[in-house]
Amino acid sequence: MPNDKDYAALPLEALLAEEKDVKRNQLLSAATIGFLVGVMVYGLVKNGLGFLYLAIPLFLIVGIYKNSRVQKQRLEQIRAEIGLRKTA
Repeated sequence: MPNDKDYAALPLEALLAEEKDVKRNQLLSAATIGFLVGVMVYGLVKNGLGFLYLAIPLFLIVGIYKNSRVQKQRLEQIRAEIGLRKTA
């Protein structure tokens, strides 16, 4: 998902709403990764090594982690713009 938004053009209220949305997405990503790690551990304990319990959750974790890094960059941009607005 490319970042097409120009944060300098958004009003402060919209920036704060974007920040809240990005924080919520980060929390959801962390919870999903935790759940998938739990699935992996359960699968290892219950059934040993298996494609269903290891490869699929690991693939999903990598995808979620990459998206989380993009979300973190967006949050930094939003916070920088909010900081500029509050100091001005």
